[in-house]
Amino acid sequence: MKNAAELAWFKSTYSSGEGGQCVEVAICSHAVHVRDSKNTQRPGLAVGSEAWATFVGLAAGQID
Repeated sequence: MKNAAELAWFKSTYSSGEGGQCVEVAICSHAVHVRDSKNTQRPGLAVGSEAWATFVGLAAGQID
């Protein structure tokens, strides 16, 4: 498993880049990693791909 420094992190295209409340995401074959963009040294959260897809669908209003 890769450590946090080895992952390809990215911010949402909806992030303004003005220091707002952002998260960074890194996608692997087995999990999606999420961390606070303001403090990248703190531990992040890893969730399964299916759980992430459900979360994103609910957040986007595509799943009831």
